[in-house]
Amino acid sequence: MDSEVELEHGGIKVDGELGWGKSLPVPSVQEMVRNDSEFVPERYIQESKDRPLDSTFYPKFNEIPAIDLSLLINGDEDELHKLDFACKEWGFFQIINHGVPEEVLGEMKAVVADFFNLPLEEKKKYAMAENDLQGYGQAYVVSEDQKLDWGDLIYLMTSPLEARNMKYWPTTLSGFKEAVEEYSREIERVSEEIMASMSLLMGMDKNGLKRLHVVRKQSMRMNYYPPCSKPDLVLGVSPHSDGGSITLLLQDDDITGLQIRYKGTWLPVKPIPNALVVNIGDVVEAWSNGMYKSIEHRAVTNENKARMSIATFVIPHEGIELGPVESMMQDQPRMYKTMKYLDYIIHSLGRKMDGKAHTNFLKLENES
Repeated sequence: MDSEVELEHGGIKVDGELGWGKSLPVPSVQEMVRNDSEFVPERYIQESKDRPLDSTFYPKFNEIPAIDLSLLINGDEDELHKLDFACKEWGFFQIINHGVPEEVLGEMKAVVADFFNLPLEEKKKYAMAENDLQGYGQAYVVSEDQKLDWGDLIYLMTSPLEARNMKYWPTTLSGFKEAVEEYSREIERVSEEIMASMSLLMGMDKNGLKRLHVVRKQSMRMNYYPPCSKPDLVLGVSPHSDGGSITLLLQDDDITGLQIRYKGTWLPVKPIPNALVVNIGDVVEAWSNGMYKSIEHRAVTNENKARMSIATFVIPHEGIELGPVESMMQDQPRMYKTMKYLDYIIHSLGRKMDGKAHTNFLKLENES
């Protein structure tokens, strides 16, 4: 692919398609469960080593750190140290007192539920195109024989405005566009505050990460995980790390589905009502020279209840170069290559989700 042509249009092809890769079309899991709630097709049954444990087998675990954003904004040193520890040790944390109104969170969840409640034929109007990852379907399906995830999704570019492709937005759904736009604005504010604190911790001024992005983009992946009669055999989302800078997740308050790999063990992330779960992406791991960790995570399913989540990804401009910033190479040697972000996302999106394999592609050979 000619990256120079792509970048002339801000990384968006003239016809509105991203052109970053594609995912093969697969059946709607939601529809499959509607038709037969007991049957689990072979293609969704994970290999024995990849299957989730029954929840009773999880070891007692410490909950991931909770960071108070109101304290961070006011320059609280203790909270800043907590953030530093969370990024280094966990790669995940929950943000409380973030200032996003409860009604904005509630409305966002409601319109996502409304979308997935539409008839299948209506949802198919927003199906992913041949060479696009925006729209309704499933992501990272690159071969006819790989194992599939037990879930459906709709993926949208939300910011900047020119990055949007409105043909994938279900604008006939009452309140959908308005709710997504309001939530998008709030998440942009929260992510900016988090990255300002991270910039200081990384030895830059508070606008350091903002400058590195050149153009800060935002996308949303809205997930629907139907109930599964055999939740110990399937995964809602396969193990992976995120390819952006940071991710902010809004999830159901009463169903635990997200799990992170911590010290070799899968740990459930118990939701804190109205909190946002934040995780470090591969871009920040590379910029921080591996100091901040982009952690492998996955989603499991529930036997009795459907679960929804909304992941918002902060993404740099495709033309930027990934590689450690100078301030993160003072105390240790360089661990990561320099490469164009566009080359990295094309590499990642052309492969199935496979743990930390995508991040390893960024590392210098003697460190991978």
